[in-house]
Amino acid sequence: MIPHSRRLLLSALTAAAIGLLGGCGKSDSAAEPRPVTIGFLVKQPEEPWFQLEWKFADQAARDLGFRLVRIGATDGEKVLAGIDSLAAAGAKGLVICTPDTRLGPAITAKAKSAGLKLIAVDDQFIGADGKPMAAVHYLGISAAKIGESVGQTLAAEMKRRGWSAADTGVCVTTFDELATARERTEGALRALAAAGLPEKNFFRAPMRTPDIPGSFDAVTTLLTRQGAVRNWLVCGFNDNAVLGAVRALEGAGINAERAVAVGINGTDCIGELEKAKPTAFFGSMLLSAKDHGYRTCELMFRWIRDGVEPPLDTRTTGVLITRENFRQVLREQGVRE
Repeated sequence: MIPHSRRLLLSALTAAAIGLLGGCGKSDSAAEPRPVTIGFLVKQPEEPWFQLEWKFADQAARDLGFRLVRIGATDGEKVLAGIDSLAAAGAKGLVICTPDTRLGPAITAKAKSAGLKLIAVDDQFIGADGKPMAAVHYLGISAAKIGESVGQTLAAEMKRRGWSAADTGVCVTTFDELATARERTEGALRALAAAGLPEKNFFRAPMRTPDIPGSFDAVTTLLTRQGAVRNWLVCGFNDNAVLGAVRALEGAGINAERAVAVGINGTDCIGELEKAKPTAFFGSMLLSAKDHGYRTCELMFRWIRDGVEPPLDTRTTGVLITRENFRQVLREQGVRE
């Protein structure tokens, strides 16, 4: 039987130990607060451009010390479900390239109810009035300037080859349902018109789907009606829209001697530029996936942690890559090692 005095001593020691353990747990919790969680949602997760955005977003998470949740959502239902998942995970912010810009009002309302700060990337939200939602923070491409650069590049190559404007046609693959796509192609056409190309030589090929098959089908149909054109300049809203056109031209027997094509993105065309025999795909305007992936996350993190609200509208530009310089530029941009 333990003497009364000893029992009191053991009780006191036990209480002290429990107190110390409790104190240690509290101290550890204070020393290691729960990290900020940010969601990064993209509309086509399998595409190289979005893979690169995620790559640089991961880099930002490592550098800045936040938790990144990557979500692929190809339709509105998946977007809203993704926002619910982020809210359940305690996320504080969402960077999103929506699969449909017209979902802007619904996404904005859902994010607000979930307590998520919001930055749209790549494609700007469209409101119920059909206009861009300027009150939603946005980091995107200066679409018109990128398009103008494409047009200027095509015009310069036409001049270098000694082609006359009179017998040169412009094939432009269009997807006007997307405002950013429309701004790019219209910018290219403005630059070509300024360079002396007659507008009667501009031939539009509307795409049913925004991918290589959609472009191939549209341009194949166009070429059956425009057999008199001698040489072709080709532009579109991204690399795939232009690559589909190049494939259609090849199917009609029109190769690199009679066609020049310039894309936009610079990430979906690497295999084309690496081909041993040059095709009509001359080059692409490489966009900054690092700005769109890393920078958006950095802006979001500072907004959440420090209360520093980012600019409402941030625009990026691009740099021309060709067969001659693409390896060096990709290394400089962090796209390749």
